[in-house]
Amino acid sequence: MTGPRTPWPGVPATEEAAPPQQAPGDERALRERLTEAVHACDAPDVVLAVSRRGRRTLCAGGTAPPPAVPREDLRYEIGSASKTFAALLLTRLIRRGVVTGAEPAAGCLDPGRTPGPHPVTLAHLITHTSGLPALPAGFLRRGLPAWHTNPYARYPAERLTDAFLRHEPKHRPGTRWHYSNYGVSVLGHALAATTGTAWEDLITGQVLRALGLSGTALRAEGPETDAVGHRKDGRTPVPPFDAGGFQAAGAVRSTPNDLLTFLEAHLDPDRSPAAGALRAVRVPVLRRGLGHRHVHTVGWFRHPTDGGPMYFHSGATLGQQAFLGFRPDTDTALAAVCTRRFRARDPFIATGYALLAEG
Repeated sequence: MTGPRTPWPGVPATEEAAPPQQAPGDERALRERLTEAVHACDAPDVVLAVSRRGRRTLCAGGTAPPPAVPREDLRYEIGSASKTFAALLLTRLIRRGVVTGAEPAAGCLDPGRTPGPHPVTLAHLITHTSGLPALPAGFLRRGLPAWHTNPYARYPAERLTDAFLRHEPKHRPGTRWHYSNYGVSVLGHALAATTGTAWEDLITGQVLRALGLSGTALRAEGPETDAVGHRKDGRTPVPPFDAGGFQAAGAVRSTPNDLLTFLEAHLDPDRSPAAGALRAVRVPVLRRGLGHRHVHTVGWFRHPTDGGPMYFHSGATLGQQAFLGFRPDTDTALAAVCTRRFRARDPFIATGYALLAEG
């Protein structure tokens, strides 16, 4: 038996063992554990959603009065966890032959440009090895007047792509890992330019519609569909997140059930029209840190457990947080969302990680 094909040159595909067939767990114990975790998260609105061997358990609560629409039915801002959607999109386009991943991003944005000896490629951008900083030049100065509301909205797409085309990477592409909202955002604009399709339409057609994610979008509509975020105090509401030119890096908003559907597709790719891409995004593509302890796939952080790897990604906006993850060895997926801005010693991400690690 051969492993799934990987779109990343020089990276071997790996095959993971199928999860063991086990009897259904104690759902009451799981719900009690989730209820405790909701209280521990200390946010106005919290939803913890778990899928275990295909059976879903959702627990919602929070410090604020319940909204008019049940918390579990609202869409939540997932911030940087949006990058997992971007990674799946890029991998689908690679497998379909639309791009290879080795294209210089500058050439996609400016077709007349001659690439230098060490161009930033699409693969560099999605794997945070582009050499670009976390944010583009001038972002802090331009976003400062709206720092507590929507600084990203003040940095539109044209300014972001212009900054990329005008400035050299800080490090030679492919030599260092440095997490970059800027880089993944450039990827989104490069793919939009290459395909002649706006990013919102591209992600909708290639990912959201393909996986049946009808409760997922890139723009807020109103309190009847979208949860309201809050500042660090947990009481002061903030406006809906506007990603500006950073859509690919952080614009996705989704319901807990849609997030579980997205994660379940990664656990059981064969049932999806995006099967090949879903298998490919589980394959490690780089290692970093002391002893190469930190392992990354195209879009996910990958940590070991006693039974096998777990995959996860967190995200935050100015008023909300999210944690997404899945474990093939236990056939478990977890989506956690809350409506309070990240603060020092915030328990939310640690709670989500612990729940997934427990299996």
